[in-house]
Amino acid sequence: MTGSEESEFLIAGTPAFRRARWALAAAGFSTFATLWCVQPLMPEFAAEFGVSPAQSALALSLPTGMLAVALLVAGAVSDSLGRKAVMVASLLASGALGVVGALVPGWHALLAVRALEGAALAGLPAVAMAYIGEEVEPRSTGLMMGLYIGGTALGGMCGRVLTALVADVANWRVAMAAVGVLGLAAAGWLWAGLPASRRFVRRPAGLGGLAAAWRGHLADPTLRGLFAVGFLIMGAFITLYNYVGFRFAAPPFELRPAVAGAVFLVYVAGAVASPWFGARAAKHGNGRVLLAAALLSVASVALMLPASLPAVVAGLTLFTVAFFGVHTIASGWIGQRARTARAQASAIYLFCYYMGATLTGYAGGWFWTGMGWGGVTALVGAMLGAAALIALRLNR
Repeated sequence: MTGSEESEFLIAGTPAFRRARWALAAAGFSTFATLWCVQPLMPEFAAEFGVSPAQSALALSLPTGMLAVALLVAGAVSDSLGRKAVMVASLLASGALGVVGALVPGWHALLAVRALEGAALAGLPAVAMAYIGEEVEPRSTGLMMGLYIGGTALGGMCGRVLTALVADVANWRVAMAAVGVLGLAAAGWLWAGLPASRRFVRRPAGLGGLAAAWRGHLADPTLRGLFAVGFLIMGAFITLYNYVGFRFAAPPFELRPAVAGAVFLVYVAGAVASPWFGARAAKHGNGRVLLAAALLSVASVALMLPASLPAVVAGLTLFTVAFFGVHTIASGWIGQRARTARAQASAIYLFCYYMGATLTGYAGGWFWTGMGWGGVTALVGAMLGAAALIALRLNR
């Protein structure tokens, strides 16, 4: 790489890198707070609207499903319109819809708004990953990706904890409105703070080019393995967190919503782990660190089986660390592996990632209803075991 080429990149330690870091972290924070804020509210939805646990999970499964599908288009749109414009529009639309969702009167109207919100959110995740892959100097990519994903971890945590606390002292509508306002504020920060693209090459959107990019990425066995890992790890993650609230509300724990919501504070461990895993992958290699994180996720599930609050919380903490480790490495590896159409490679990965959340997060309700917590952990353990086997193959 020549000196002039290197000067075009965002390099760790420079002012431009720091501005990008904080702007993307704020955007990831808002996006994931908006997406996951309903998770601790599912028992509230079940009680207020008279729906089953599996039906209450639709408040999360529908937006993740819409997000997954819209991601396949969002990358192509950003290839034509530019990365920054699409990300800012995504945050504005999702924030506004978050406020609307807090005001709608019925269950089906809430589901409709949440589905639209999921589609609107698509403009941030895949495009942010493509921006990092294009604009950040390769040796700094793992650090930037880890910091961005750390922001998403904090957003997921604070969105859940905030809504649980506000719902306990006020109601779930006030909680959702507060998260929507955060999204509008994050859109302003991203617009003001994110450096303009310098390495972006505008390409016209077209189905032919899109299909060719997909075929090329799906023909790569390494990328296919990473796509599968994303599906499995996210499906396991959402299933655990969807139904741990019901676990804490039931005997022998019977915790109040605000107390049960405090379990999401373990996301702090994930926020810290993301850049740490990114740095380890840069030093020891993606395959080796991905395998270690996947094996840690399998071991953590065994801790959650006993009817012991400390054991469940400890298992969730270890699992959260492992999850963000896997996701950080897989996300960075996608950007490094895909030499062309990086936005499309990221979009396919995130499509698989969120479809795992959509399908398994909903199906986990059947396991909870039929077999309780043991059924949920059995499903999750099987998925994580499959992810570890794929990671072993990728390491080889």
